[in-house]
Amino acid sequence: MSKTLDIIIRALEPDDYLDLATVFSGPNVLDGSLHVPFPSQDVWRRRVENPDTETPRLVATIDAMVVGIISLEIGEGRRRHAGDLELAVRDDYQGRGIGGALMAAMIDLAENWLGLSRLEIVVFTDNTPAITLYKRFDFAVEGTLRNYAYRGGKLSDAYTMARLAPTPA
Repeated sequence: MSKTLDIIIRALEPDDYLDLATVFSGPNVLDGSLHVPFPSQDVWRRRVENPDTETPRLVATIDAMVVGIISLEIGEGRRRHAGDLELAVRDDYQGRGIGGALMAAMIDLAENWLGLSRLEIVVFTDNTPAITLYKRFDFAVEGTLRNYAYRGGKLSDAYTMARLAPTPA
């Protein structure tokens, strides 16, 4: 019998920087993100202490430890209806419902509180678990970004995926 995790979703707080340094140091997270290896804890402290106030950031905690983060960068001007998501779950907590909990919370915030009608995310084409998660939340592949980013010693392709908010009845 597996234990159900008590996942708490909350806003990112300044004291979370040490846990975020751990999240982004994992090989899976690093491989699936655009971050480079070996940032110092001070780099993470400055990122968390000086956030863009227009970018909602939610974290998932288990036993008061941050194990995942999702951020939403809201578009400007004629793209004010859209938001760009970034999601990361600590390597040793992947596949345990944390990404889904973060995604559900951010979609609710984006669509029901901020009035966004389009959410976008970029994912490497070989990241099958992430693609499966995004499809579960009605994201669809809209295109392939060839040679999108350098990682693991070579250029890698990525999908651009989007979700359109349900049309109100």
